Amino acid sequence: MSSGRTESPYRRTAFETDSRWRGENNPGLKLSVNAWRDRIPWLCNLHDILLRDVASGQHVVLACSALKKMYRDILTQGKDGAAPKCKESGREAKWAKIQLLVVHLSGSFEVISERLLKRKGHFMPPELLQSQFETLEPPAAPEKFIQISVNKNVSKIIATIMETLKMK
Repeated sequence: MSSGRTESPYRRTAFETDSRWRGENNPGLKLSVNAWRDRIPWLCNLHDILLRDVASGQHVVLACSALKKMYRDILTQGKDGAAPKCKESGREAKWAKIQLLVVHLSGSFEVISERLLKRKGHFMPPELLQSQFETLEPPAAPEKFIQISVNKNVSKIIATIMETLKMK
């Protein structure tokens, strides 16, 4: 079980995953180390989902790979920082502000590689892992984030996240 799939004690929490934007919807992620251009529409879609869910009063957990600060900025601000929306809807609407807490799960290349090799049917080929580590821009101030080691068990990771959220 992954951390994201553990049940949340918040009754009004939506759990979104980026998996629906993988595969056929984003073939560059399977085939290319340099797929960053393909990520922009994908991140904009996730931004729009976050806006919708937050505007409806939900707490949202989004599990995705936002390795670069630019990607995390798109999640909160839209493309090129042009909030309120990535898509032009042509109508006025009241948009909620997205407050993002990045949960940075950190681990060594060896540990993550070993886990990735054990996954069956995962969208990311193990050959791309090195490029992911090279691309990673760990969160830093002024971003709101917590860093948690993947060496902890899932229940401790969840407990740390939940404690952090209670303080917000």
